[in-house]
Formats: sequence, structure tokens, C-alpha cells
Amino acid sequence: MWEERLAFYDKLIATNPNFDRKGKTMPYTSVNGHMFSQLNKAGEIGIRLSKEQGVLFMQKHQTTVFKSYGAVMKEYVLVPEKLMEDFELLSSYLNDSYTYAKSLKPKNTKQ
Repeated sequence: MWEERLAFYDKLIATNPNFDRKGKTMPYTSVNGHMFSQLNKAGEIGIRLSKEQGVLFMQKHQTTVFKSYGAVMKEYVLVPEKLMEDFELLSSYLNDSYTYAKSLKPKNTKQ
């Protein structure tokens, strides 16, 4: 199940040339030091949206916040199974997530 979801996640990320999957044990995408999507150990996909977008997303798709390693991920929503059937719509949400993360102040990632 997890391997199938990882393949789906990789296919989803491949829809945009600006996206690059990172992480070996915890796959994720990021821009300017901010993660904007993640695949957790349970095979669930979470995307990061603004507070307003997140509330609308959860209402429209009857879903909840996204958890990873038992912790609620701030600004993340859980992508419901039903939405994974509409690849084009999910891809557009991932683009929204990227745009939101890109609008945040870049993090200094140099150590």
C-alpha cells in the first residue's frame, strides 16, 4: 500500500517541473525552505494551504488536518481518498500549495 501511494505521490509531483521530491523515509516537497506537501508513514498525503484555503478545502472535501508522526502539521490538510481519483484537481491543489509556500518569507537553509 505505501509503495503504491509513493508511486502515486511521485506521479503527482511530476506534473510540475518546479517540484522536486525530497526525503527518503519521509517524502516531501519544499520551496525556499518551506515544505508544501508530504507523504506520511500511513501513506496519507498532506498539502499546505493558507488558513483560508485550508478551511475551504476541508469543508469542500469533508476532510481534516494532516498528521505526520502523530503530530498535527500546521497549515496542512489531509488529501481524502476520493480526491485522489481526480488527478487533475489534486494537481491544481498542489500547485496552490506550492504558490502559498513560495509566498512565505524564504528560510535561511544554510547551516
